Amino acid sequence: MKVAIYSRGLDPEQGSSLQALLEELSLHKVQVFIYQPLLEQFSITDQNIIPFKSPEELKADVECLIGIGGDGTILDAVTIVKDSNIPILGINFGRLGFLASISRDELSIAVDALVNRTFIIDKRSLIHVDANQPLFGNTPYALNEFAIHKRDTSPMIKIHTYLNGEFLNTYWADGLVVSTPTGSTGYNMSCNGPILFPESSSFVITPVAPHNLNVRSIVVADDSIISFEVEGRSDQFICVLDSRREIVDINIQLAVKKEKFSVNLIRLNENSFLSTLRTKLTWGLDKRN
Repeated sequence: MKVAIYSRGLDPEQGSSLQALLEELSLHKVQVFIYQPLLEQFSITDQNIIPFKSPEELKADVECLIGIGGDGTILDAVTIVKDSNIPILGINFGRLGFLASISRDELSIAVDALVNRTFIIDKRSLIHVDANQPLFGNTPYALNEFAIHKRDTSPMIKIHTYLNGEFLNTYWADGLVVSTPTGSTGYNMSCNGPILFPESSSFVITPVAPHNLNVRSIVVADDSIISFEVEGRSDQFICVLDSRREIVDINIQLAVKKEKFSVNLIRLNENSFLSTLRTKLTWGLDKRN
């Protein structure tokens, strides 16, 4: 079996957990590819470990990409696996961990499940952005959301929004988020948007600090094409795909739709979406005492 390990970077004290993961994989005779900056950070010299710098260097027979860190690491990992169908296993070295839901204490359990293939694969839809100018290079898609946002010092912007070519609404706001079901527990939730189940074939459109109090989130089918025209006193605004951002001119033409391919996330049998919600959001717990 061959697996790849990716991380944005770990704190020095987390090196022991990384070493424990490598030892578990070695115990099961798993061939490991590891992201080179991570290899250099902890001075790993094992001759059996193969470094990689870019997605193109991963072999076609890699069966899993292990992302170690927080949810941001998983979002990066999506741009590494692209449309290869390589599943992603998220191990939470960060904080909240909606996507990287496996804790460091479950390393041996996770590796056993991986080797014995006793895991469940969740297919998650992606959102794709089209523009009349080059935008986000060769990865114009995201797992969580696409967002439009005003620049730091500029006033609110007007976002004219269309659904399949028909006018939907004009949002006077600091910005607008179009979220996938996976991303509904992220930026969308922090803007009071609804939580969607991962299998919901939907997008949710949520304004960021809207000026009109009667404007609320709206859920639309994910086979819709959502397009935008932006007005504002500033000549530029910000476009965001997950953790990536670009500053664009006000006259850019933008549209989002469902990406043609999906991404595969690995979860252990006992880690359902509902159990993750209850754990991460402390639902059902009395915190008054």
